[in-house]
Amino acid sequence: MNETISQPFDANQIDWGKSADELVPAIVQDAATGAVLMLAWMNREALDKTMTGGRVTFFSRSRGEIWTKGETSGNFLEFESIAVDCDGDTLLVQARPTGSVCHTGTETCFGARRETPLAFLAQLQQIIEERRVADPDSSYTASLLQGPLHRAAQKVGEEAVETILAATSRTEDDLIDESADLLYHLMVLLAKQNVGLHTIVDRLAERHKK
Repeated sequence: MNETISQPFDANQIDWGKSADELVPAIVQDAATGAVLMLAWMNREALDKTMTGGRVTFFSRSRGEIWTKGETSGNFLEFESIAVDCDGDTLLVQARPTGSVCHTGTETCFGARRETPLAFLAQLQQIIEERRVADPDSSYTASLLQGPLHRAAQKVGEEAVETILAATSRTEDDLIDESADLLYHLMVLLAKQNVGLHTIVDRLAERHKK
């Protein structure tokens, strides 16, 4: 389940009366990568169940009933936040998928994910998290996550030195390679300390506002 459920909007902003059956479209976006996952419909009950239950729930127009995404497949959408548009008739839901979203087996209902290159960092963070329970004898990442803290921290220091050397006396390609190694090892260290990459991004954003 998600760590917190954010509710950054007032449900009274929704103009349910625009639709005769009091339904509003809900666009679901991956909270980590920004990818658009699917579009479905919500009524008041579905919205309430989503916000209180922690998993995205919709109203099926064809079946005429409430349904929680993943209740059959196990591929839930863990609810993060929701917002209403300026006209009060469309919802934007941010969630974290636990598997493929579309019933056809694809990651989104629009086929392949459409993300910015930086969105890969969120995928990499998830991969690192999955290595927590891997065999440390066969996974380098698992050995860092399950090993002593000083080893993971030391690797960040080593890669930082290599990055400096690449910037000052090597090629641009070397700099790119060493920077990638540095960023990876920093993400592993953060994961070991249970600090999400989004937390670092939030801090940078806070500093930018000052």
